[in-house]
Amino acid sequence: MSTAPLLVAALLLDAILGEPKWLWSRLPHPAVLMGKLVDAFDQRLNKGEFRRINGGLTAVALIAIALIFGWLLSLFGPVVEIICAAILIAQRSLTDHVAAVATGLRSSLSDGQRAVALIVSRDTAAMTGPQVARSAIESGAENFSDGVIAPAFWFLVAGLPGLLVYKMINTADSMIGYRTDKYEEFGKAAARLDDVLNLIPARLTGLLIALGSGQLRDWRAIISDARRHRSPNAGWPEAAMSRALDLALAGPRSYDGQMRDFPWVNAPANKAISAHDIDACTSQLWRVWGIALAMTVALALLF
Repeated sequence: MSTAPLLVAALLLDAILGEPKWLWSRLPHPAVLMGKLVDAFDQRLNKGEFRRINGGLTAVALIAIALIFGWLLSLFGPVVEIICAAILIAQRSLTDHVAAVATGLRSSLSDGQRAVALIVSRDTAAMTGPQVARSAIESGAENFSDGVIAPAFWFLVAGLPGLLVYKMINTADSMIGYRTDKYEEFGKAAARLDDVLNLIPARLTGLLIALGSGQLRDWRAIISDARRHRSPNAGWPEAAMSRALDLALAGPRSYDGQMRDFPWVNAPANKAISAHDIDACTSQLWRVWGIALAMTVALALLF
């Protein structure tokens, strides 16, 4: 695969530099631009009696725009492709944000709540310490799939156009893919496409986490827990991480002031989660990143 050497370079560049504040304080991040594009379609087309059709057309338009921009950028050569891929792969920023929750919790509960509020959409003001820690670990596992493995997978498969399509649809899903009165119809196409695009990467992430933690023997249990999760894809990395750290994840949580009674993942395991467990999660994410990097290097050498 000709994309494998480029992906190796992009993974390393992201790990070294992350998202430099000096750069993104001066320029809009590509993810922000994607969000503005999705919002423009939302404002114009999410109305009337044909919301589902409009949502489908929006998804098609977003894919077309991503393909065109990906193709145009790839014409500038491998250096531009590497830089673009590194910007859209989020390993360093993910682990930094997750680690910041542990730092906050060690300072005070309110600091931990503020830190975790930056990476989760659930209500955080009334969280206990273990709930804050659990939220950070769940976010780390899920976003490792969405923000690292899935972008890397689609770049490997389809180059920069494939990566941009994935990020565009993933951004759309995070903005309009909700089962609410406003987005149930309009966001359905984006949500379903995101499910499809994450189908392989989510399971691959779960497998990599199980491999990195020596928990492949528990693969059947991981599969069982993943299938009980409310999400068809997020359950795989969360179930694997729960076994890797011997923690109970998922479970009840509050959104918009309403408690949701979601099932536990690895329910019998430890629920008294702390900052120490967040540290273990961060270490695990880097360990699995290293395995993914090694596999990509192997592909580069083979092809």
